[in-house]
Amino acid sequence: MELNMNENKEKIYYGISGERWIQIIALVLTIAVLVGIHIIDPKFYPMVWHLATAGRMDEIVQFLRHYGTWAMLISMVLDIFVNAVGFLPSIFISTANGIVFGMWPGIIISWLAETIGVVISFYIMRYFLRDAADKLISKNKTLMKVDDFSGRNGFAVMLFARTLPYFPSGIITALGAISKIKPRDYIIANLIGKFPSTALEVAIGTDIVNFRENISRLGIIVIVAAIAYFILWKLYQNYMEKQKAKHAIEDSKLTEHNAVVEKNNNDDN
Repeated sequence: MELNMNENKEKIYYGISGERWIQIIALVLTIAVLVGIHIIDPKFYPMVWHLATAGRMDEIVQFLRHYGTWAMLISMVLDIFVNAVGFLPSIFISTANGIVFGMWPGIIISWLAETIGVVISFYIMRYFLRDAADKLISKNKTLMKVDDFSGRNGFAVMLFARTLPYFPSGIITALGAISKIKPRDYIIANLIGKFPSTALEVAIGTDIVNFRENISRLGIIVIVAAIAYFILWKLYQNYMEKQKAKHAIEDSKLTEHNAVVEKNNNDDN
């Protein structure tokens, strides 16, 4: 009895579960970091907002070049922050990376920064949205099926979604946060899926800015990307159809098994 009471005290402290304490601590730390950034540099948030939303490429390029050897680090910090926030567009910073650092260095910097940013955003949203989502989902059978499907196929769905360039990142992150996808699967899917989408955004954005010099390359990139995504879409559709058929068979077997168990129990009674 005493052991159970001690265990309960460890799990619940002043009526708050251990998981809820983690959420509270995470919230406090997040607020502390945000406030700390403002104290250190009051112009940081207005500056990030302006760079991310104004769309003035020359201004972003000039801003990054101003930092010289620190430009890559500053760019990564900005890109991580923009993607962690979730609702600010990162396309302008990614394009500027291609212009300032060159095509491939710009792609690598943007890819890593965006991946880190959406992972941070995922953990924040998962802590604060999943509980509310569970309560809503439990009240609707259709949502329960969708939620179960996301747990079984979350990696494939997230991988495909992240390969899509120019799609609002925050929406994908939020859907991932409220789904049953495992954090490990989310991270790997983003690390892989973000590369082609980010590469396209940097390449196309850079070539559009330098349209006259790179018009031929831009045309080739667009055509190759269109063909590649058409093939990818067909492969994704085929994979999902097979998964649905597989899950339907598994659910049918489980239903039959439950029916047999229930019948045996009734016979015994």
